[in-house]
Amino acid sequence: MSIQLYNTLTRKKEPLRTVETGRVKIYVCGPTVYNYIHIGNARVFVFFDVVRRYLKYRGYEVTYVQNLTDVDDKLIKASQETGRPVPEIAETYIGAFFEDMDSLGVERANVHPRATEHIPEMIEAIRTLIDKGYAYERDGDVYFRALSKEGYGKLSHQSLEELKAGARVEVNERKENPLDFALWKRAKPGEISWESPWGRGRPGWHIECSVMSRKYLGDTFDIHAGGTDLTFPHHENEIAQSEALTGKPFALQWMHNGYINMGSEKMSKSLGNIVRVKDLREEFSPRAIRHFLLSAHYRNPIQFTRETMEQMERGIERIDTAWTNLRHRMKASMEGPVLPETAKALDELTREFEGAMDDDFNTASAIGVLFEGVRMANELIGRDVVPRGTLQAVADWLNRYGGEILGLVATEAEEETDEQVEALIQKRQEARRRRDFAQADAIRDQLAAMGIIVEDTPQGVRWRRKS
Repeated sequence: MSIQLYNTLTRKKEPLRTVETGRVKIYVCGPTVYNYIHIGNARVFVFFDVVRRYLKYRGYEVTYVQNLTDVDDKLIKASQETGRPVPEIAETYIGAFFEDMDSLGVERANVHPRATEHIPEMIEAIRTLIDKGYAYERDGDVYFRALSKEGYGKLSHQSLEELKAGARVEVNERKENPLDFALWKRAKPGEISWESPWGRGRPGWHIECSVMSRKYLGDTFDIHAGGTDLTFPHHENEIAQSEALTGKPFALQWMHNGYINMGSEKMSKSLGNIVRVKDLREEFSPRAIRHFLLSAHYRNPIQFTRETMEQMERGIERIDTAWTNLRHRMKASMEGPVLPETAKALDELTREFEGAMDDDFNTASAIGVLFEGVRMANELIGRDVVPRGTLQAVADWLNRYGGEILGLVATEAEEETDEQVEALIQKRQEARRRRDFAQADAIRDQLAAMGIIVEDTPQGVRWRRKS
C-alpha cells in the first residue's frame, strides 16, 4: 500500500505524490519568534517530525525546510513594548524555540531559513510581481491583487463573500480591493527597515514563506504544511503570489493539523488560555508532552487537561518499565534464537504499524500498536525461560518503531537507571558490611520505591524490576 495523505487542496485522501521519484520536499511554517512557543505550535512541529522520520523509514530522501519569522508586526510590537531591538528579541526566542524542540525530541530541519536573511530575494520577487501586473505600489506599500490570480480561494474552498468576511481586513483606501494583501510595508518612524525601490520598509509575512520555500525547494515542491489556522489567509496568499510569480503549481499537497482545545474552548491568545511548552516541561516529562501531541489523529482536535497529561505520563512510564525490564532480563537470559511465534507476532505488529502510518500518518493508531509491543515484552519478561534472541528481537522492534519513528521510547533510559540502581546496591552492600542495617534497609526501601526488587542469594545480590 502506498502512503495516503489528506490533501487540503483537493479535500480528499490521495497517494503521496512527489516531483522527484524517491525524494520528498517538505516546507513547514515555523514560529514567529517574538515569544515562547505554546503547545499548539509544538503540535505542528512534533507531528511533522514523525512524518519526516517515517518517510525516511519508507526509503525516501527527505528535504525538510522550516522557516523562522524573525521580522513582522508581532516582533515590532514586542520591540516597542520592551524597548529591545527586534533582532535581539528574535535571537532570544529562536534559542528558546530550539531548546523546547530539542527537549521534545524534534530533529532539526535541513534548513531553518530566517526571513531577515532573504530580504534581497523578497524585493526581487515583489519587483517581478509588479512587472507582471499582479502587484502595485501605493505610497511606499506594495500590495498583491488577490483576485488577479485565477483560483484565489481554492485552498480554503471559500466563496468571494466568505473570503472577504474571513479576511477581517481593515479599511485601507490605498488598496484596490479589500482582499489585496501586503507584499512590502512602508516603515513607520523607529521601525526596523530595509532599503527597497519603494522606500525603506520590510516584507509582508506571506511573501517571506513563498520566497524561502522557492529558494530551498524549487518552484514546485511536494508538501506544504502548518496549523489549520494558516489555511487562510497565509497559505491561500502564498499560493496566489507564488503561482503568479513562477507560472507553475506551488505545492502538490497541503497538510494542516487541528487545534488544541482547552476544555470546550480552542486554545488562543485572545482567550488567554495559552499553555507554553516551556511551562509544561516543568510539570511533565518531554516525552509525555510528545505522547500527548501524537495521541490523536493530526487533523482532529485534541482536548488538553491535566488529567490527560497524567495519563500520557503513565503511558511513558509503562513504556520505560517494559524497556528497562526487557533489557535487564536479556542480561540473565541464555543464548537462543527468536521464537517462531514471536517473529510472526512482530511481523504482524509491523504490518499494523505501517498500515496506520500509511493511512494519512495516523499516529494515534500507531501508538496503539506500540503498546501492543509493550504488552508482548511484558508477557515474555514474565516467562521462566526466554531465549535472548527473542528478547533482543522485541527490544529492536520497540526501539525502531517506538523510538526511531515515534520518538517515545528512550533507549538511553535503561542504561542511566541501571547505573543508578547498581550504585545504590553497592552503597547498600557497604552498609551491610558495616552492620549499618538501618541504612541498608532504607536503601532497599528506596530501591523498592523505584520499582526494584532486591534479592540476597548465596551467589550474591540479584535485582529485578517489578512487572
